[in-house]
Amino acid sequence: MSGLYVHIPFCVRKCLYCDFYSLPTATGPVSRRIAADDQPEQPAFLEALEYELSTLPDDFQPQSVFFGGGTPTELSRADLQTLLEILKRHVDLSLVTEWSCESNPGTLTEEKITLLMDAGVNRFSLGVQSFDPATLEFLGRIHSAEEAREGFRLLRKMGASNVNLDLMYGVPGTSIAVVQRDLEALIELEPDHAACYCLIFEDGTPLTELRNKGFLKEVDDDTELDQYNLVRASLHAAGFRHYEISNFAKPGHECQHNLLYWGGGEYFGVGPSAHSHWKGERFGNVRDLDAYIRRIKEGKSQRSFSERLEPEAKARETLVMALRRLDGISADEFHRETGFDLHALCGDSIAWMQREGLLETEGERVRLTERGLFVSDAIFAELV
Repeated sequence: MSGLYVHIPFCVRKCLYCDFYSLPTATGPVSRRIAADDQPEQPAFLEALEYELSTLPDDFQPQSVFFGGGTPTELSRADLQTLLEILKRHVDLSLVTEWSCESNPGTLTEEKITLLMDAGVNRFSLGVQSFDPATLEFLGRIHSAEEAREGFRLLRKMGASNVNLDLMYGVPGTSIAVVQRDLEALIELEPDHAACYCLIFEDGTPLTELRNKGFLKEVDDDTELDQYNLVRASLHAAGFRHYEISNFAKPGHECQHNLLYWGGGEYFGVGPSAHSHWKGERFGNVRDLDAYIRRIKEGKSQRSFSERLEPEAKARETLVMALRRLDGISADEFHRETGFDLHALCGDSIAWMQREGLLETEGERVRLTERGLFVSDAIFAELV
């Protein structure tokens, strides 16, 4: 299986915590977003995107497509239609089994949903983050809790049968009672998938700058762990299967595109800042829309870097990515995918982490323990 990621670098407004590359389209203060077709047109971006798609290898055919950003549904209806026509010219969409589109409440209309579904989009991801007004305001979200509910109900009304909702925990000033209410609100809507992330203070974001200046403090580890355990218990009780560190799905609704990433599969990313992995090479595009467009117009490469990992480094990366999945990886699978013996390569580290209660084995299968899930970043750093 291979995948195609399309990065749409536009948002109504940048959230305070967001490190993904995007440009705000709102020209003034935004308190609430009315889902009108008043977005600026982006012809230069779409022309550059079409050229990049035209340069993909002849033997590349994705089985999954993912529109991410930014906010893909921030495109005007006309630009969204153009994007879909461009993709149809360069990808055999009849062979795509999962096609996801990210969206934010307030940017969806019946017309846009119809366009996307008619083209073949069969999975939507709605960025809610919270149903609590104070938390939404703290994060810099453009929507209210009710607008989030309205966005989800509109998707269901239009026939969307595979919908993910994003939630965030570990937010300063947000108590475990607020997280509990968020989970209850999500479960009441009955989505097919839930992605629940702990807030990360990324370098260069306004939120990190506020922390560095002493205006706020990060949530302590014990509180984060309590909230994470609440997320896991609540979603499990509601019938979701916890299949990746931050992802939960009703049976049969796991995100195939993300499983491709975690399984070390091959994919192309198009658009500014998008990354690719193809035939052992990793490369990424420039993180600047103007530079991306200019380079393509001038016949230059839009890539900002390219690398080919040494076999051992690639094998260790394969292990780390596989351990993101709760079912982990077996020694046989690891050998088949990398050519390395798992225990000869990482046996000492695995044994130490088993003694510390961070990893466990069942037969030849290695996976994170419940304790290891919460400190996975430290485990991955050790294994790499």
